Amino acid sequence: MNAGSDPSIGPELDAPGLATPVPGQNEDLHAAPAAEAIPLTLEVIQENDELSGFIAAGDRVMEALGFTEHGFRHANLTGRIAFQVLSRLGFDAHTSNIACVAGYLHDVGNMVSREMHGQTGAILVYQALKPVVPPDDLATIVAAVANHEEAHGHAVSPASAAVILADKSDVHRSRVRKADGLEFDIHDRVNYAAEQSFLRVNSEVRTITLELTIDTEISQVMEYFEIFLGRMVMCRLAAETLGCTFRLTVNGAQLA
Repeated sequence: MNAGSDPSIGPELDAPGLATPVPGQNEDLHAAPAAEAIPLTLEVIQENDELSGFIAAGDRVMEALGFTEHGFRHANLTGRIAFQVLSRLGFDAHTSNIACVAGYLHDVGNMVSREMHGQTGAILVYQALKPVVPPDDLATIVAAVANHEEAHGHAVSPASAAVILADKSDVHRSRVRKADGLEFDIHDRVNYAAEQSFLRVNSEVRTITLELTIDTEISQVMEYFEIFLGRMVMCRLAAETLGCTFRLTVNGAQLA
């Protein structure tokens, strides 16, 4: 994928400039001293050994269960796309940073179990960031982590909507772990068939379009809808939360 000057989002985008600090808590002479707030940036969160361990452990669980890659590649990509979605729609840097952090951390609950991993991950993130992130920002991050899966999630904020769109747009053959195509189940087959995925944000007409290039010799387009229809409905609702229309194109043809 090639970002270039086009208002689109893909894995090759450089890391966003995340430099907006989080406001510190108000001083209260009668309260216990609050922990010093850290700058809420992707780079700072990436340096958190505890959270990095959670992401790595979660991906090991997913590999053992036979799922596609859910490690640092997916975490970084989701965070950066979430940032770009909001920033290109005119949201301020701080809100975009919050979405970026939530996107990076959205799958840490996989280290416990795939089931309800959004809710489990929200608790893990809360405990890890509570000492250093102000309550309002922490609440937004936790809610975005908890609400990114279609079975139990909803676009409850701009940050949450951006995480949903970023997460669900990562359909690509690089996520498939199995080397032998004969072992592919439908999820592996659809991901392996996806040669290119591109999330295009048009701020002028307020559209968010997921553009896929699929090798139909490997997987038919109908297989994509068979397993991803719920995700696409969730993306549509997330786009609406951002005041946008969601569209899907496959091999150049608009399908939704």
